Amino acid sequence: MDVSAFSEDTFDVKDWINKTFKSAEAQENKDAFVSSLVMKLQLYVQQVNGALEETSQSILSSLPRVLRDTQLLQQEALALMEKMVAVKHEIEKVEKDTASSMATLERIDRIKTDLQNAKQGLHEADNWSVLANDVEEVFESGDIVAIANKLFSMQKSLSMLVNVVDYEDKKLQLEGLKNRLEAMASPKLVQAFTAANLEQSKIYVDIFSKMERLPQLLKYYHNCLKVSLGQEWRRTIELAQDENVSYWLHIYYDKLLSTWNDQVKWYHQVFPNTAIDVIIEVYADLLRSLDPGIPECIEAILKQHSTAMQLSLLLELKQITRHFAVNLQGAIETSSHGKLQNQKLLSLAQAIYAPYVPHVTKYNIYETAQLESQLQSMKSTHDDLSDTINVLSLSISRIMEYANEANKRCKLFTEGCGYPGLLKSLSSYFNKCLEKYQAAIWQLERKKVKHEDWNLFQMCLTLMQTIGDLLGQIQQFEKSLVIDITEANNKLQSTNVSVFNQYKKLLLNASSQTDLENLVLSFQKEEETILDPIIKSIHKLCSDLHRATYEVIFAPIFTQLLLV
Repeated sequence: MDVSAFSEDTFDVKDWINKTFKSAEAQENKDAFVSSLVMKLQLYVQQVNGALEETSQSILSSLPRVLRDTQLLQQEALALMEKMVAVKHEIEKVEKDTASSMATLERIDRIKTDLQNAKQGLHEADNWSVLANDVEEVFESGDIVAIANKLFSMQKSLSMLVNVVDYEDKKLQLEGLKNRLEAMASPKLVQAFTAANLEQSKIYVDIFSKMERLPQLLKYYHNCLKVSLGQEWRRTIELAQDENVSYWLHIYYDKLLSTWNDQVKWYHQVFPNTAIDVIIEVYADLLRSLDPGIPECIEAILKQHSTAMQLSLLLELKQITRHFAVNLQGAIETSSHGKLQNQKLLSLAQAIYAPYVPHVTKYNIYETAQLESQLQSMKSTHDDLSDTINVLSLSISRIMEYANEANKRCKLFTEGCGYPGLLKSLSSYFNKCLEKYQAAIWQLERKKVKHEDWNLFQMCLTLMQTIGDLLGQIQQFEKSLVIDITEANNKLQSTNVSVFNQYKKLLLNASSQTDLENLVLSFQKEEETILDPIIKSIHKLCSDLHRATYEVIFAPIFTQLLLV
């Protein structure tokens, strides 16, 4: 019989009885099974009682011995405490008696240490003298590695001579020798870096690291890579003289991207414990010092085209540059794993976009010229007034299409930074459009007669409806323009974007940044809408047309009244 269930914390009598009576034996003869079960439980109870009694007797018999052992432990603990107090007193006595002896030993130890340092100093001074006498012979051999080892030994000797009287003179002497070695090694060093010779470059890194001149070596690397890539730019132009700057940029940017990947691999092998900030600085310095410079090349091609065509050229070049910036950003993030200084990345991004800053500043000039060129292609004045009104009615869709295209160009070329300039261009553009409608009104007024002319009245109504359609389209365009400006400003103000996407810092000078901020503030004040002057001009145009229409309607009546 299993009685282990009785010892469980969750034991339930009812569950145990129900579970026991589910057995086949209980089902056959319940009375007999109950009697047998009760007898077994009684036997178990007797056994448990017997065991408890035996355990109790054993504990009672062992209590005197436990008490005796406890007393012994207490006595031993007191004896140990007395011994520890005695030892403490002995230690204090020893310290007091030997304090002067310990001070003497310490003084003797310091004297010994000073003597050893003096001995080492004399040895190093002698060693310095020997090395200084031999160094000229090593320099004459021209073996850069041997010279470097000799200077490194002198450097270690000098570190032990810090307290000697002529330490500064020796230090200046060593620096002069290092300068001689650097001047001797620089031609071969430049050759190794230019040819990307891995083994030779590692040797020079080891030499300059031991001489504590690794920053100077990085400057050599900076200059070598910058000169090499600068020559590549001139070679690109020379090989494609018949092409324009967009082709040159496309080829050269691809070269810079491939060079980046190659240089990062080589750089990690040569300078294993140095960040790739140096390569970023090289690219930033390179893009600012190209000969001929990218800004000069852009100016040269712009002079070959009319002002109306210049924005399209700039837009094409800007897209090429933006594509390069995006690819370079991805390559940098892959190479650095996000462990770079934002200031260095910002300097590189500004160097990439620097050629476009003056053109973004003059964006409204380019945009105005292109819009006016498109507007001139629409002939709206005809000898027949009905033809003029019909052409004006059909031209509304094209007018708004050109305005929407200007908005898209502003987003692509200025990344939303040039909206103040766009608004100036749109203001000039819409005013030119309204001049065509004003000309139609003047043409209508010249057609006025003193008798009834229902055809002329019908043309007045048609022109009025056309101007109304134009007003509605401009108001709708204004709403979408406000949304675009707001979204663009939110992106420009965001601090969670990459340095390469902070276009407010990349494309705008201080004055242009102020203009953009003032434009956004004007939204918050809500004093007037961004195209409010244009809408007011349309309202005035409608007023003039209403007056002309009334004159057409009432001209016969006025004639009759004058006769009366």
